[in-house]
Amino acid sequence: MKLPALILVISLILGTQIAVAQDSSGSSSNWTSSSQQGSPTGALNPIRTSETHTQAKGKTVDTKSLETLGPNGQYVPYQQVERESVKVDATTLRTVERTFGIGPDGARTLVQVKQEEAHDLGGGEKSLVSTILNPDANGTLQVVQRELQNSHQVGPGVQETKTTVFTPDINGGLAPAMKIDDREQKNGDGTIAFKKSTQLPDGAGHWQLAEVREGTTRQQDDQTTSSEESVLRPDSNGNMAVVERTVSKQAQAASGEESDTTDTYSVNVPGLAGDSTLQLVQRQTAVTNKSASGQQTTIDRTERLNPGTPTYGLQVTSEAIDIVRPSGGNSSQQSRTILSRAPGGEMGQVWVDFSNSDKPSTGQAPASTAAKSK
Repeated sequence: MKLPALILVISLILGTQIAVAQDSSGSSSNWTSSSQQGSPTGALNPIRTSETHTQAKGKTVDTKSLETLGPNGQYVPYQQVERESVKVDATTLRTVERTFGIGPDGARTLVQVKQEEAHDLGGGEKSLVSTILNPDANGTLQVVQRELQNSHQVGPGVQETKTTVFTPDINGGLAPAMKIDDREQKNGDGTIAFKKSTQLPDGAGHWQLAEVREGTTRQQDDQTTSSEESVLRPDSNGNMAVVERTVSKQAQAASGEESDTTDTYSVNVPGLAGDSTLQLVQRQTAVTNKSASGQQTTIDRTERLNPGTPTYGLQVTSEAIDIVRPSGGNSSQQSRTILSRAPGGEMGQVWVDFSNSDKPSTGQAPASTAAKSK
């Protein structure tokens, strides 16, 4: 898949969480951002991205435009995403996101619409209805997925979220295709226990447990947080068995350096026949440092087993270097360089991204690959 097409796919995969924005002050907040991305070798088509954000009186509008290099050497637009959120009342937030493809003549074609309506029902209870629509051959929008989500507090420190995903059935209506139950419990000792169960229909009118993710997060001290998660799926006998386990640790040193390490253990070991034994197959490490001038540097490294030599242990397969430099006021300049291991074993640049933004800083380090995967 070519990179522009890949980015289009990624941009259409939208995460969902229950939230109602709070903007009772009526204040406005506007910012812009632009970036230039490309391959140092020229093997991949470069991309140029621009974003705008405007917010005022309970209404937020975000626009993201992507351009790629055309055959004449000039940048031409090929995708645009428009997202508008309106605070209907004190407890309701309505959001509509439209994704357009742009043809060679500059004409926009609607690719997808996503509608969300979130409600804060009070007492810790929230609900969300999310609908995805795609145009058919005649350009008429058709519902391709609907998600109903309800979250409520069932006890002190215990929050449950139930989600049902509907997809079109053979009769032209919508039928439940997935059920997800999330439970999070905050304990008195500072630990957080979580469990997420996913069920799928078996075709005979029954629901079958397809996956369970459960684990615990611990705040060990003011500078260290650790978490463990186990993934269980049905084995050949239909019994739930652990197939993957992740162990994460986030720490901050006295010098201000922040580190995030995630080890992944799996029964599926590249290059080896599985024997139901968990083995270390991947390690992701992100280290962030901030200088006196405000420059922030994050090095994100991924190590994996080589399928050709799995007994040699983990080897660095990719590395991302993020550098954020303040440039006055809320403005900043950011560069991101991605390196990958070539067949010969040497690390080489495969992608670079330079961007400028006046988006207000959150004071947080750039999200690491390890953090994103979780």
